[in-house]
Amino acid sequence: MSVVSAEQVAHSGETSDAVGWERVCLLRDLLVERGAAALVGGVQVALFRLPDDTVRVVQQRDPYSGANVMSRGIVGTRGGVPTVAGPMYKQVFDLATGRCLEAAGYVPVQGLAPDLATWPAEVRDGVVHVGARPAAGVEVAGGAA
Repeated sequence: MSVVSAEQVAHSGETSDAVGWERVCLLRDLLVERGAAALVGGVQVALFRLPDDTVRVVQQRDPYSGANVMSRGIVGTRGGVPTVAGPMYKQVFDLATGRCLEAAGYVPVQGLAPDLATWPAEVRDGVVHVGARPAAGVEVAGGAA
């Protein structure tokens, strides 16, 4: 994955809007059904490009191991819902809501919620933009850790 260069941003004619979107990378830099890590608002996030070229963004920190590894998870589906399985203990999370669908017999690390925080994402003119703040619901523990 590469970060969008100042030259590319200037060429696109776009500027950050009042909503608080951050340019993260070019869509073509993300492989379909593979994760990539990035920093958004000082927090590590995992981005996943789906087959329909939408991008889902969740926290990078795995709540069941405490490690920043979610971008290494396995992308799949459950009942047509895009999911990611954590690479450590294989918990399954809904990529749209962050909800843990299968805890695989484990409990989260003390102080972490069982679900993943999610961020809004948009693809505009081939550039992936991520909301500077997570969607309401799950609080991100540990910030940029």
